[in-house]
Amino acid sequence: MGWLTIGLIIALFAVLYAEFINGWTDAPNAIATVVSTGVMTPRDAVLMAVVMNFLGALAGTAVAATVGKGIVDSNALSLPTITAAMTAIIVWGTFAAKVGLPISKSHALLAGLAGAGLASPLGIAALQSSGWTKVFIGMFCAIPFGFFASIMLGKLIIRLAGRARPNRAKRLFDRLQIASAGFMAFNHGMNDGQKFMGVFALTLFVGGATAKFEIPFWVMLICALTMGAGTAAGGWRIIETLGHKMTRIVSWQGFVAEASASTTIFAASMFGIPLSTTHTITSCIVGVGASKRFSDVRWGVLKRILSAWVLTFPICALIAFVAAKIALAIWPT
Repeated sequence: MGWLTIGLIIALFAVLYAEFINGWTDAPNAIATVVSTGVMTPRDAVLMAVVMNFLGALAGTAVAATVGKGIVDSNALSLPTITAAMTAIIVWGTFAAKVGLPISKSHALLAGLAGAGLASPLGIAALQSSGWTKVFIGMFCAIPFGFFASIMLGKLIIRLAGRARPNRAKRLFDRLQIASAGFMAFNHGMNDGQKFMGVFALTLFVGGATAKFEIPFWVMLICALTMGAGTAAGGWRIIETLGHKMTRIVSWQGFVAEASASTTIFAASMFGIPLSTTHTITSCIVGVGASKRFSDVRWGVLKRILSAWVLTFPICALIAFVAAKIALAIWPT
């Protein structure tokens, strides 16, 4: 077995491990609210998230194509630099999960690819403007859209359901929240799951296993299964942060947050925009909490979460840059 084959295996394993971390730490995005409101048990919620994440990951390739072709010039990437980019996600994602911070694995992935590209001989010229334009659209539109959509929908429900019998209203919103949580999990797979499919396909191309960049069904399947396995591992500390520490919510608020977030993610996925599902659902949870009373949101916890978001890009880019430089120096050619 030659070094190229060994390098390809290592790089593909790193991509799948990062995909597992993605499923493990981003599963709470879909099920934090439905668990924290008591509508579903943690076991049932995780099982639903596994299934819906898997189905969502198989629902298209638009986001995968953006990440695989539009972020970093494939000529600037090699097996060691791709492995370095995945290392950044694994290190930062594992740390965040241990301390209960719901960071964006999307931004960790994009920053890791950028850091690896910058470490290549092409330097800053490796970054592709077409893909980064979509990244910034998702970054600067998803959060405010989700926040204000959840505020408006929350206020509408307060007005319409304010006079309904409490028990009857709760039964209705319990059912609606289960449906919205399933849709949220589906859209998580459709956006976040596809990102790693794109990197897996890119790795095959860079490693010479395929003649061109393409995303065959078997790549979609193996990445979807890996993310599903990660989702099954749960992420209970992040569920606690999103569902309890940041704001206390009931089933109607969980439905509003999930409906607003999943609609935002679905629209972005249709246009191949790789946005952060973590940022989107968190902004929606804050929005629905604020739709009732601004004092219901624990702004100190939100500040801690925002700090982790701000740090993700530079930290992951730096880890990937340093790891890529080391890998390029010692990797057999």
